[in-house]
Amino acid sequence: MTHADDVTWMERAIELSRKCPPAEGAFSVGAIIVGADGGELARGYSRETDAHVHAEESALAKLPTDDPRLAGATLYSTLEPCSERRSRPLTCTQLILRSPIRRVVIAWREPSLLVADCVGVETLQSAGITVAELSELASSARNVNSHLLP
Repeated sequence: MTHADDVTWMERAIELSRKCPPAEGAFSVGAIIVGADGGELARGYSRETDAHVHAEESALAKLPTDDPRLAGATLYSTLEPCSERRSRPLTCTQLILRSPIRRVVIAWREPSLLVADCVGVETLQSAGITVAELSELASSARNVNSHLLP
């Protein structure tokens, strides 16, 4: 994937995040999984199927865990994958680590608003997953979450 491809997919993920029902104490996030061939495999957004589902979790749940296309896929998430979670047994970081995905692109890192120290990026990188951050799109991803941010 080129940088231009990454920007295009992240812009789509940001648009998807606008579908999230706003919630106090929860970010609105969009996630899209794109195959090595450049085609979309799955998408999801926060609170898409229930009040506690996260975007990455929703997108990953739409594909079998052994789907061979995941090995060359990139996961685009408008926010750093969570590394702490109360509502589910596995964090989004753990779900990604259990998948064959080896590349993740984010727009912005989770601020210390809800979790004191999110370490999703560091955890993924230490496991050998490539993480790219599109800081030029961070403000667009943050704007969707104006209901939470001062």
